[in-house]
Amino acid sequence: MAGSGRIACVLLAVTLAAPGAAGAAAEPPGLSVRADGVLVKEGRPYRGIGVNYFDLFYRTLLKPGDTSYEEGLKALAARKIPFARFMCSGFWPSENRLYQQDKEAYFQRLDAVVRAAEKHGIGLIPSLFWNLSTVPDLVGEPCDQWGNPESKTHAWMRAYTREVVTRYRESPAIWGWEFGNEYNLSADLPNAAEWRPAVHPELGTPASRSRRDELTHDMIRTAFAAFAKTVRQHDPHRIVLTGNAFPRPSAWHQRQEKSWTTDTPEQYREMLLGDNPDPHNTLSVHAYQEDVKRIAATQQIAVAAKKPLFVGEFGVPGARTPAAERQFRELLATIEREGVPLAALWVYDFSGQDADWNVTATNGRAYQLEAVAEANARLRGER
Repeated sequence: MAGSGRIACVLLAVTLAAPGAAGAAAEPPGLSVRADGVLVKEGRPYRGIGVNYFDLFYRTLLKPGDTSYEEGLKALAARKIPFARFMCSGFWPSENRLYQQDKEAYFQRLDAVVRAAEKHGIGLIPSLFWNLSTVPDLVGEPCDQWGNPESKTHAWMRAYTREVVTRYRESPAIWGWEFGNEYNLSADLPNAAEWRPAVHPELGTPASRSRRDELTHDMIRTAFAAFAKTVRQHDPHRIVLTGNAFPRPSAWHQRQEKSWTTDTPEQYREMLLGDNPDPHNTLSVHAYQEDVKRIAATQQIAVAAKKPLFVGEFGVPGARTPAAERQFRELLATIEREGVPLAALWVYDFSGQDADWNVTATNGRAYQLEAVAEANARLRGER
């Protein structure tokens, strides 16, 4: 999938030249949002439940001979699980060294992942800046520069976004573009000094952190908006996502007064919408434990705002027990019942979380994958 001759372009050309295609306008690839706020794929309303495949690319970035993602994608395709969200970069600064030193080799590995997804018919939602401190660390700035559009941090973000989006925007495998992972949970913490980003100089971080590595909601909103604007310059159609979790129950009060005071429903709504700023055309949350109780109201907010809701992570940890299975099925049933258009199980085929979270087609949590497959069948009207 190198350069302008990528397989996706060839497939698209063949499709447009196929009998009966003449005179018919091709629908844009991936997921998009209609003017009335409905999520659509190929011009039709869409609902689907996928998985988080965290190290889909990361495994081959670290070990170029590791192509085990092929079997993982094949297993998803066999169960008609439609898409995967994944980290689309290195987690630590040092893990982006290949991109900095040999972009062609870096993108050859990412090309292979996208090509495999095309082969197996799996959609992809790449999350470009998963770890909040990685880009600032790469350019030698504190994390507060996410709030400065003139910073080196923003320049690096824009450049990487442009390269990834323009390289893969013709691929039918790409369903949307996501900024990062749960930046909103680190914003305006009353005890922020205790939760500054980790320090691992051997992995490319600075030797120490300071107050300037503490984020605010205003900073992350600036970064989100700049990312979405960059995406829109190169892809006018696909959904753009922040990757946020549910706002903390005290998010409004944290922003206003650095306190843990619980927000009112209206304050919650204000923070949810504010943390997914235009031109983001979706709302992003992650649902665990008691979050199940927030899904219905959040879906109502999403419908009113005409921004489809993405429950970008949901799941239940631990061994399969009657209680765990009951909790999982209740969470999944809530997503279905409330009309959430898009959701993704945490986490598929990720050996780093074998103890509590990893779900595969053969391990003790395989029931979760099968339940997701059954839910998708119902959403497709097959059951």
